[in-house]
Amino acid sequence: MDFMDQIALTGLTVFGRHGVYAHERENGQEFTIDVRLGMQLRQAAASDDVADTVHYGELAEKIAAVVGGEPVNLIETLAERIADVALDDPRVHFASVTVHKPHAPIPVSFADVSVTVNRVRTEDVA
Repeated sequence: MDFMDQIALTGLTVFGRHGVYAHERENGQEFTIDVRLGMQLRQAAASDDVADTVHYGELAEKIAAVVGGEPVNLIETLAERIADVALDDPRVHFASVTVHKPHAPIPVSFADVSVTVNRVRTEDVA
């Protein structure tokens, strides 16, 4: 059995208006996104053609549209929506998405808060 190849996009920072509090929706804040995609990359490596892989620039734009789009209460929901976008490409077998909310309204000092969801293409699960 082959190990799954991966593409990683880390540190994508996008302004959004997500959160449970009104001030989070009104003022917005930056969210940082990390995505790992599991897929076979042999064809892309052999052809040296971007059409044979996930174009990470286009993926970044799609993710940015989700983060900058319709507000949600929870970063869990945001992570799920991003995973759905990643799995839209039928070549992607799994997606791991971490949403960081470094400016979350927490009254004590902290460096970051994040949520990670791991999703597998349902057709791949036996």
